Amino acid sequence: MDSRRGKPIQAFHSGRSILADVFTGLLLVSLGIVLGMICNANFPESYLHPYLQPQPLTPPPAPAPSPETACVGPRSPSPAPRMEFADFLAPSAGGGGGGLMHNMTDEELLWRASMEPRRVDASMPRGIVHKVAFLFLVTADLPLRPLWEKFFAGHEGLYSIYVHARPGYAGSPPRDSVFYGRMIPSQNTTWGTMNLVDAERRLLGNALLDLANARFALFSESCAPLLSFPAVYAYLTGSRASFVESYDRPVGRLRHWRWFTNRGVSLEHWRKGSQWFQMHRALAAEFVAEARYIDVFKGGHGKKNMEEHYLPTLVTLLGWGARSQNRSLTNVDWSHSRGGHPLRYGARDVTAELIERLRKGEGNCGYNGGVADLCYMFARKFAPDTLGKLLELAPKVMGFG
Repeated sequence: MDSRRGKPIQAFHSGRSILADVFTGLLLVSLGIVLGMICNANFPESYLHPYLQPQPLTPPPAPAPSPETACVGPRSPSPAPRMEFADFLAPSAGGGGGGLMHNMTDEELLWRASMEPRRVDASMPRGIVHKVAFLFLVTADLPLRPLWEKFFAGHEGLYSIYVHARPGYAGSPPRDSVFYGRMIPSQNTTWGTMNLVDAERRLLGNALLDLANARFALFSESCAPLLSFPAVYAYLTGSRASFVESYDRPVGRLRHWRWFTNRGVSLEHWRKGSQWFQMHRALAAEFVAEARYIDVFKGGHGKKNMEEHYLPTLVTLLGWGARSQNRSLTNVDWSHSRGGHPLRYGARDVTAELIERLRKGEGNCGYNGGVADLCYMFARKFAPDTLGKLLELAPKVMGFG
């Protein structure tokens, strides 16, 4: 009797043990899932191509593991935050001395800069103010920086500044200067060579990353403004054309005609002109995207001054003539050329009469199908000792400062 009753009791206890084991197993599995979710919470996926994300020059150090963490194994560094639309409008804006620094190669930079938005409709953000990008191609210091600072003062949001100096230059303007943190990654340049064109394209490439930049103007350390910022801004943004000097130069083209005609650059396209351009955005994007003819000019076997022929010839090769006024807005006096260099102004040369003469130039310059009383917005070459005189004349003659 007792033995028959013992079997159901034993079965009951056995079934309860199995249920307890199952419950314990489910509890452990659930606990493992929760811990796994906690450990993986800090590893979201990156949804953007690495070229479209800010890249640090050196990887940040890995954080030390916390003894309190329940995750086993080393933790990966947190990925860069996802970029918003505002980052594409001004991806390089930022404080610190390296605000414009990045680790893209020239090829990667020009590839990204050549991508231009083509769709314009109601989905585009409103209230974007067009800016003028001022591109400074210099060797080291900018001697006329105080003059430019007065020129830019009070007009924040209407301009961008980009500086290409030699790679070994370690100087920096003060933190309160508009030039602080505006240096871009650079390469060595040599007068009279095509690496000057590389530097120009590098400046344009960085400036094109800011979608609000609508006009692009190139300067050297000896350039100075001849008018106030509002006057310059209105002249540049109001023009329907770019300003790229391109004129026929029979002597120069005959000297190199065989090399270039054998590579698709005919004599009728050969041009010469000043490299100090002022471009609208569409032309700047095509300039950085061009890959065929720049290789032809770079392969010129040591031919000199190709930087003065490449862009002017490109204007005719690609049919840009209708989109350019065929002149520069930077006045350069070649009437007293010495050793292949234009006239250089010293402190004794700088007068109100000189500024007025430089602005008018030859007079009656083409502008939007008509003529303009003022031909030039800028001029070069001003020696460093002209700074004091220029600062003195700025409020009286140029209208700023």
